[in-house]
Amino acid sequence: MPPKIEKERENVVNIDISDDEGSAGVGMRTNNASSNETASQQQLSSAPSNSNPNKNLEYRSFWKAGAYDVGHTSRASTEYGELEHARVHPKFLHSNATSHKWAFGAIAELLDNAVDEIHNGATFVKVDKIDMMKDNSPALLFKDDGGGMDPERIRKCMSLGYSSKKSNTTIGQYGNGFKTSTMRLGADVIVFSRATSASRATQSVGLLSYTFLRTTGQDDVIVPMIDFDVSGHWAEPIIYSSLDDWSANLKIILEWSPFSSKEELLLQFEDIGPHGTKIIIYNLWLNDEGIYELSFDDDDEDIRLRDEANRGSLTKLNKKIVELQSHISYRIRYSLRDYISILYLRKFKNFSIVLRGKPVQQFNIADDLQHSKVATYKPQLGIGMKEVTVETTVGFAKEAPSIAVNGFNVYHKNRLIRPFWKVTPDGSSKGSGVIGVLEANFIEPAHDKQDFERSSLFIRLEARLKQILMDYWKCHCHLMGYQPPNFRTHQAQKEPLVQPPAGLAANMGQEVVQPIVGLPANIGQDLSNGHTGSHEQVACLDGSGSISVDQICDENIQLFMRCEEHMQKENELKQMIESLEKELKEAKMKCAQLSSYLETRKKQKIADEQTEKV
Repeated sequence: MPPKIEKERENVVNIDISDDEGSAGVGMRTNNASSNETASQQQLSSAPSNSNPNKNLEYRSFWKAGAYDVGHTSRASTEYGELEHARVHPKFLHSNATSHKWAFGAIAELLDNAVDEIHNGATFVKVDKIDMMKDNSPALLFKDDGGGMDPERIRKCMSLGYSSKKSNTTIGQYGNGFKTSTMRLGADVIVFSRATSASRATQSVGLLSYTFLRTTGQDDVIVPMIDFDVSGHWAEPIIYSSLDDWSANLKIILEWSPFSSKEELLLQFEDIGPHGTKIIIYNLWLNDEGIYELSFDDDDEDIRLRDEANRGSLTKLNKKIVELQSHISYRIRYSLRDYISILYLRKFKNFSIVLRGKPVQQFNIADDLQHSKVATYKPQLGIGMKEVTVETTVGFAKEAPSIAVNGFNVYHKNRLIRPFWKVTPDGSSKGSGVIGVLEANFIEPAHDKQDFERSSLFIRLEARLKQILMDYWKCHCHLMGYQPPNFRTHQAQKEPLVQPPAGLAANMGQEVVQPIVGLPANIGQDLSNGHTGSHEQVACLDGSGSISVDQICDENIQLFMRCEEHMQKENELKQMIESLEKELKEAKMKCAQLSSYLETRKKQKIADEQTEKV
């Protein structure tokens, strides 16, 4: 049976920068637009193959991969004549991926895409390490059973700035996560997707290869793709322009992917099922020592960041540091399993994340807090915006007071953005062991989803979290054996149980956090460095004395709260003014109506009197 032929679609996609609302295409050019396209294909097919990907370690190191010279290139006129359009150089793929400073952040982006497929029936996403047949090198595998992508969707997925995710519940929104995340993890990615749309079943293969683009000296991002119609009994190639063009795309994919034949490509669909997507990232990046950045050998059920996992292993650590590094707040730095366990706030009901063959057990740290309570916060979002209430669960970590971990896990649309966000100043022992959990959907995350945009809402949130932590600490710190902040005020007229050393007598009036007499001396210490909390003081310029850092922080918090109260009052006054102006306008209209009515009655009365006289 001859291959199916369709019009108005290409196989080789030249990525153009496009906005989210674009509907005129995805930066495509048909291959038969001019004879220059044929010459371009000949150039691609004659390019040298990537037979030794480890030859140049600088190229294989992510942070150095963008440093290469760009030769002179010529550009033929487009099918639109002299009309210019935005183009993307392959170097942009690398610079765009540098938004992910952390490899686990890139993996989380790909997990978000799978989680967003839950509304299309997805029940799992698998993350695993596989070995490539060509050179036995490790590769990273992502596979889900979501709705999959038809030929149009996979082209939008592999272009820049396209996103069909408009729901308030979906995590992705910028249409850039797939490119940044895959290019952050490895030099090359191949995508297999199977979908059914309008009673038509298709399967597509797309290759985004930085190795191919760099080695062949391309000055535009070219993404070869092929599609098959699988509605019948076998896979039939879908031809958009000519069979030669389809074959040219296949040739590039086979030359620069880990698969050597069309049959090997089709075998990759066998474990996908009727719908779903498989992503294979290969030529994984190396660190500065020429070793793979991701470690697959330390734990058969985990993927680890090699540099973070090895940090501190060459030095002798004291017991407190070892205990601190055993806490999940530290383990998420190098263990993917631990990071994924807290990545999503609410546990999935019919969906699982399977890491290297074993499902990840989701964990909400709020469930293990001691003496927990819920604090509410109503951020001021501006006039005309719907009021929201943010609930923050706060309490002591179950390991407190032996481990002085503190901070807030801040989520956005169920996704962890800032883990263990420390809002107290460094060196302060206030808030030691206090952890909070909240979901802040009213502020926008940054593009890498590892932080929030620095807006006024973010600043006010930070001030509010400081206030929540301090209020909780003042009321509950004694439960962990810490001295309450106002303990000395209540005991001012009593003899102290223990006389302080002479050198500390001058500082007894300060509001500092100290363990109650008789408790272990290490309670309240900052375990990150093994020393007690610093009570640094700042001298006043007027010579009236000194102020502790904690006192300055408390004053700043109070100022932020007063500022927020004033802003709230200002908004209320503006609303009151608008209401009064509306009432005044209505009163003026009624007054005019009454005046007109009285004038009419007066004229009618005069007319009636004149009639009576006549």
